[in-house]
Amino acid sequence: MSTRRFFAVALVVSLLVAGVASYYASSHPDGLEHVAEQTGFIDSAEDSATADSPLADYQTSGVDDARVSGGLAGVIGVVVMLVLSTGLFWLVRRRGTDDADPDESHSDDVHSEPARRSEA
Repeated sequence: MSTRRFFAVALVVSLLVAGVASYYASSHPDGLEHVAEQTGFIDSAEDSATADSPLADYQTSGVDDARVSGGLAGVIGVVVMLVLSTGLFWLVRRRGTDDADPDESHSDDVHSEPARRSEA
């Protein structure tokens, strides 16, 4: 399997898991919230600084159906992470090739080939 095909399949699987599997995710609170409710200190919790963001609580603001909203938030998360990670890898790769000395990468090949021929 080619690298391009592998990444295309991985992207499709990631989008399906984020969009479809999240549709079936539990609507019950996570473990920490459950313990806070059971022990009675849930009222002392403060909202996160990102509580008003468009994807807060794994939901998409403006979408009324909770399951569709969660699936859409998952797909948006996959796409955002794909763009950010691709950009980061591109910058790191580009930086690595700019720092390399072009003469240094071929110096072994240029000098070793005539030496091999003279030994034969």
